[in-house]
Amino acid sequence: MPPFEFTKSTYSSGNGECVEVARNIPGTIAVRDSKDVDGAIVRLTPSAWTAFAAQAGDHQR
Repeated sequence: MPPFEFTKSTYSSGNGECVEVARNIPGTIAVRDSKDVDGAIVRLTPSAWTAFAAQAGDHQR
């Protein structure tokens, strides 16, 4: 499997406390903590990521 290519949201602040997301592997969304790039990577299906993001967005309102 090729390496994940993580990106941060443009909404992230410069304090380094961000979530990074990789979408470059078909069928997989990978998420990690930007403070610990060598730490755990959570792998999700695209549908699980969509459900998570929708739920997280509901709690921001």
